[in-house]
Amino acid sequence: MTKYLMFQGTSSHVGKSILTTALCRIFFREGRRVAPFKAQNMALNSFVTADGLEMGRAQVAQAEAAGLAPRVEMNPVLLKPTGNQSSQVIINGKPVGVMSAAEYHQGYSLKAFDAVKAALQKLSAEFDTIVIEGAGSPAEVNLKANDIVNMRVAKFLNAPVILVADIDRGGCLASIVGTLELLDDDERELVKGIVINKFRGDVNLFLPAVDFLERKTQKPVLGIIPHISKLGIDDEDSVSLDDKISSDGEISIAVVRLGKLSNFTDFDSLAGESDVKLFYAVTPEELDAADVIILPGSKNTSEDLIYLRENNFAEKILQRHVDGAAIVGICGGFQMLGRKIFDPLQTESNHAKLDGLALLPLETTFAAEKLTRQVTVPAVDFEFLGSRIRSENLDGYEIHAGLTKIIDEFKRGDGLKLLNDDGASAVCPLFKSGEIHSGETNLRGEKIISAGNVFGTYVHGIFDNDDFRRKFLNAVRRKKNLPPLEKIRNFRAEKQKNYERLAKVVRENLNMKLLAKIMA
Repeated sequence: MTKYLMFQGTSSHVGKSILTTALCRIFFREGRRVAPFKAQNMALNSFVTADGLEMGRAQVAQAEAAGLAPRVEMNPVLLKPTGNQSSQVIINGKPVGVMSAAEYHQGYSLKAFDAVKAALQKLSAEFDTIVIEGAGSPAEVNLKANDIVNMRVAKFLNAPVILVADIDRGGCLASIVGTLELLDDDERELVKGIVINKFRGDVNLFLPAVDFLERKTQKPVLGIIPHISKLGIDDEDSVSLDDKISSDGEISIAVVRLGKLSNFTDFDSLAGESDVKLFYAVTPEELDAADVIILPGSKNTSEDLIYLRENNFAEKILQRHVDGAAIVGICGGFQMLGRKIFDPLQTESNHAKLDGLALLPLETTFAAEKLTRQVTVPAVDFEFLGSRIRSENLDGYEIHAGLTKIIDEFKRGDGLKLLNDDGASAVCPLFKSGEIHSGETNLRGEKIISAGNVFGTYVHGIFDNDDFRRKFLNAVRRKKNLPPLEKIRNFRAEKQKNYERLAKVVRENLNMKLLAKIMA
């Protein structure tokens, strides 16, 4: 018989995702067949499974901790905000449309719960333990009637719920007591314990508060989990970006914090390098000192391109390009680096045509269908910052709805100062004019487009490839007259160590015997 454990929180970002990851690792090490689950994610940080289906990134980390390949049943409903109080709704890994918040919560969410139940039934038939993550708070009284990710899941499974609170934010005791007070009687009965997360300082000074909580709520406090710095584990949403500024390094990398930024985990491997200082730029002036400027993925390339122009980022990026700074675009950022973006179906905005930054000889046309798939790039060989970058077997994944073409003629235009003095592009000869991606099976294989100090790619996760990441950084080092570093980090092995470190801390600070009794 499958055992269940569910983490719900007093609010968002209290650590539900991380605790779910920890328990997946702990149970995996105990020899259980354990799987993670979250009924519904609202996040722009997504992943593509081996069968080309899209799911939330947090469940990918949890699956890795459980020794599993990610699969869409672990996150059957994904909402990707598109702006204007609407989201793209993805069911079982495939988009079913864009809906307003009202349309989804008042009319569709309970239909989506059918996919949730089917996914749970499938996982329950295969695994002996399922660790479940809730979302936000179960006490949002305005949303509870149509909520499909918190107590509706717990009731469906009769799953014991552990309520998690973040003491680092303050107001921890009130949030716990208030959350329990707002639950219905049958919901409150499902809450079997409390966890205090992100604790700093002397735990003995907090013990009187533990006694108060247990008397007030009649719920046991199962553990006080200390704040764990530099977890190195993928996060679910951009609330965590402020925590992702890496320590001082010789190479300064600025990721432009777009309004619709997606897949920010693309840069976690860079932030972990000892010679890198990586930060998320919210003003154009922050780009002045950057050696590398990255335009990341975007859920709405058109709107974020307009954002760059209206907030003077575009002008600053072009200036820094002329100064010799490295400019990198990933997915939506890659599309922005081209000369034109066409949206004839107005899938992203009401702008049928927009001028890009014109740093790469590209034109992109948006299509109705989205391409989602894992990819392996057999080899890349291109010039960047005066260095030659050669690397093989680069793994990653694609999520985009654009057909991008390399245009034959690329000359100075629109008053922009670009590339070579004669106005011609400096595209690496490896790449010929033609389509980059059409969604068809027989793709031509162009994965990275390079022009002097600019390169772009559709491949998410490309920096997670250790050899490529170090060669990229060494190219920047040479440009700065710094000696290249020979040591190559094993990013994936480090992630596994981080799962072990997290599991050890949680195991040592959680009452595992009482937890086992609750689950039994």
